[in-house]
Amino acid sequence: MVGTTFFGNVDLALVAIWLFWLFFAGLIYYLQTENMREGYPLRDDDGNIAANQGPFPVPKDKTFKLPHGRGEVTVPSGQRADRTDLALARTSAAGGNPYEPTGDPMVDGVGPAAWANRRDVPELDGHGHPKIRPMSSLPEFHVSAGRDPRGLPVVGGDGEVVGRISDIWVDVPEAMIRYLTVDLNPEGSGKTRLIPMTMAKVKSDRVTVRSLYAHNWDGVPQTAKADEVTVLEEDKICAWYAGGTLYATPSRMGPVL
Repeated sequence: MVGTTFFGNVDLALVAIWLFWLFFAGLIYYLQTENMREGYPLRDDDGNIAANQGPFPVPKDKTFKLPHGRGEVTVPSGQRADRTDLALARTSAAGGNPYEPTGDPMVDGVGPAAWANRRDVPELDGHGHPKIRPMSSLPEFHVSAGRDPRGLPVVGGDGEVVGRISDIWVDVPEAMIRYLTVDLNPEGSGKTRLIPMTMAKVKSDRVTVRSLYAHNWDGVPQTAKADEVTVLEEDKICAWYAGGTLYATPSRMGPVL
């Protein structure tokens, strides 16, 4: 048409909105690919590479320098490998159906007792010190509210007394109780295990842990050091107690009305 040019309807506002949409699309692409540095490429239930990886490609390797002298990690190629020794079997040839344990699920770490293959190092605070430590090594800490569980007997889900609380583990920066130490030997000879605080109920005369029975306590994963717990050890310990909710005794695996 006479007097009409290619840029006749273009103004600064239109250019600004199109630049915004282009920036927003690029931002979504960047965030999604950065989010794929761990856990990708996707795998199916049998551990094989999944056929559908989604619309976004796996990003190129990026190396991160870890704080407090813990070296470097390169992802996605250098991410921690998935567990491949799972004692599980299919219940159906169709996808999406559950797998069932083929051995002792609490020992094998499957189902509710599953744990992740995390680094075998303790979590650190901002100063590079282990965050979770026993109160016996922290003279500046004390129980200021509620009941002090130290000295109380520990009772399992079957009503059996399995030991006594001998120490408390606290998250130093957060000033929160994370674990209780139970001595499984009545004479207090040092046969100890950690109890996640979220799995224990402190009463006036006892500490109850419903998820475990008397025969389960010896199998609770132990820490390599008496005054330190690693993130891998934490995962295994918490998984043992969580798994006991279903696997502590065969009667728990039946239907409940």
